[in-house]
Amino acid sequence: MSHAAYPALRLRRTRATAWSRAMFAENRLHPSDLIWPLFVTDGEEEQPIATMPGVSRWPVDRIADRAREAADAGIPCVALFPNTPPELRSDDGAEALNPDNLMCRAIGEIKDALGADIGILTDVALDPYTSHGQDGLVGDSGYVRNDDTVSVLVEQALNQARAGADIIAPSDMMDGRVGAIREALEDDAHTTVQIMAYAAKYASAFYGPFRDAVGSGGLLKGDKKTYQMDPANGDEALREVALDIAEGADSVMVKPGLAYLDIVRRVKERFEVPVFAYQVSGEYAMIEAAAAAGAGDRDALVLETLLAFKRAGASGVLTYHALHAARLMVD
Repeated sequence: MSHAAYPALRLRRTRATAWSRAMFAENRLHPSDLIWPLFVTDGEEEQPIATMPGVSRWPVDRIADRAREAADAGIPCVALFPNTPPELRSDDGAEALNPDNLMCRAIGEIKDALGADIGILTDVALDPYTSHGQDGLVGDSGYVRNDDTVSVLVEQALNQARAGADIIAPSDMMDGRVGAIREALEDDAHTTVQIMAYAAKYASAFYGPFRDAVGSGGLLKGDKKTYQMDPANGDEALREVALDIAEGADSVMVKPGLAYLDIVRRVKERFEVPVFAYQVSGEYAMIEAAAAAGAGDRDALVLETLLAFKRAGASGVLTYHALHAARLMVD
């Protein structure tokens, strides 16, 4: 393909004015691109999370207020994560199957208050419920047992769907769990409940603040490298995504976000399916730390990183900055 040469072509022409830059923008941000993760806790008081400035755990009876804020800002969906009390954690994560657990109660509060005005995405994994901090059932050798864990995850997903969840999001990275959950949802007449699979979830160093938020960080025995992906691998991510799509995922997720934009792009180009990115707790904390240190303008950093996800091909982004960013977009 031939192009005009300078000075016939001056690329700065279209950048010279604000109206022109707006007209030629290739990607745009909108509040509907965002999903807001929210942490739920027992008790009556908001609990600020020290490693995530500006983020809190919210009592169940106040979680609907946060969801309403999201809906009013144009955010279409919230993602829920429970901080299960230590006395309810166990080796087998049985609290995940309790229809009156924090997750199910929070779903009910939001549905009662907002109905269909906002979507609810729920995390399916056992780490918020286990005493050892792993995402599944651990064998005598310390290895997480795949198929036994999948059986529990299916029951966890049904528990959440029955409570009113709109999107089931398996984050555990067990083999075969998407297909098993999809079959169970169909058999239980939850045919409209979506699955957003954490299809390419890496064993990342960026998850520390999240583990503080759900109370599993100090409990974790060992690491998660036998089921979460090796950060060195890209082709393997495509194999994971292909499996989850074949098993019935409606959308897929890449996690973490900024360090894996290449994976977002490759997934989008290969599969042409809705792909979401999770701007995880460590990424959030870094932006907040940079802004607090005067190393960058917070608003500009937030919007630029979100735009990077869109440019890479993401349909949307899970981000703790969602409410702030949505309000910036409409100002």
